[in-house]
Amino acid sequence: MAIKRHAKKRHRQSERRRERNRAVRSATRTAVKRVVVAVEAGPPEDAGEAYRRAQQAIDVAARKGVIHKRAAARKKSRLARRVQKAAAPKE
Repeated sequence: MAIKRHAKKRHRQSERRRERNRAVRSATRTAVKRVVVAVEAGPPEDAGEAYRRAQQAIDVAARKGVIHKRAAARKKSRLARRVQKAAAPKE
């Protein structure tokens, strides 16, 4: 455990940041999971709406520094491809 005052403060700060980051990361994962479930189960309109919500959640995570901006772009790109593939007419 930290002994010095500044070390205790840094520990408190890191604990608060960790909790905040966990919440943002969890919300992002949930939004992504909803897209995947909507693509597999429901109509394409539901998947599109879920994708828009996931895109917002991913952008928030990137803006807050929870995930890297390129990782966010990669996640959004892969989700978009998945949604488009589901919406495409089946041959």
